[in-house]
Amino acid sequence: MKKIILMMALAIASVSVSAQKSKSAETLQVTTTPQMHCANCEKKIKTNIRFVKGVKKIETSIPNQTVTIVYEPSKSNYEDFVKAFKKIGYKIEKVKEAK
Repeated sequence: MKKIILMMALAIASVSVSAQKSKSAETLQVTTTPQMHCANCEKKIKTNIRFVKGVKKIETSIPNQTVTIVYEPSKSNYEDFVKAFKKIGYKIEKVKEAK
């Protein structure tokens, strides 16, 4: 009986920690200068920006000219992305921040 209670407590704690981690992600949407115009531009951005600490997901859209980044704010911030994009020849500007 003690083993069952202990296992249930561990399961609840595990779910709680997972929920807290997923809440800590933020979404940043930016436009780039120069604009993305081909698949190579998208690949260059995705390949390099993934190395910024805390990046969980990167989506690019040539038709909308946006880059959407899901990241952990405890590990990186907007200025880290400005520097990372600058290293690969782009300037960025925020479009909007989603929650």
